[in-house]
Amino acid sequence: MDCSKVGALILSLRKEKNMTQKEVADRMNISDKTISKWERGMGCPDVTLLGDLSVILGVNIERILMGDLEENDKDGGNMKRIKFYVCKNCNNVITSTSDADVSCCGRKLTELVVKPEDEAHKITVTDSDDEYYITIDHPMNKSHYVSFAAHVGFDRIILVKFYPEQNLELRIPKMQRGKLYTYCSEHGLWVKGI
Repeated sequence: MDCSKVGALILSLRKEKNMTQKEVADRMNISDKTISKWERGMGCPDVTLLGDLSVILGVNIERILMGDLEENDKDGGNMKRIKFYVCKNCNNVITSTSDADVSCCGRKLTELVVKPEDEAHKITVTDSDDEYYITIDHPMNKSHYVSFAAHVGFDRIILVKFYPEQNLELRIPKMQRGKLYTYCSEHGLWVKGI
């Protein structure tokens, strides 16, 4: 851990939040001289203080320890590059349109691998007037079910959450062409072009 890099990051994040050293110190129940010492690279925060510092500065502990925020390339958040993440613990669904460090329930999540639909994960789309009627032939019990379906178009996403023992059918308004993603709790993420 490079204390000068950590200190420079703490300084820039504190200024970004328009906070004084005293304000940060008061929220952490420590001396403002300690914050000054960190920012000058004369020492690093104790492990027991990193959780509070992370919350105050709005950055992951890992990034504080690295002393770097490593920004993504500015790609405009292209929807064609959408990534899905699912927490195995609480079933939270998270999306991003560029590289991201995503975590939930204290665990780092990895991007779901997309597979083209197959016979076991068949998605049927019926075109009717101004909407699509979508059905998915798949078991829906507590151990094996489709958790969500998401239609991703050029500039928007419609995500529908499903729960065990629910019917797998939905209607979505017709947009431009796009892709329909479904997530099976056992077999992962599947896609079909619309």
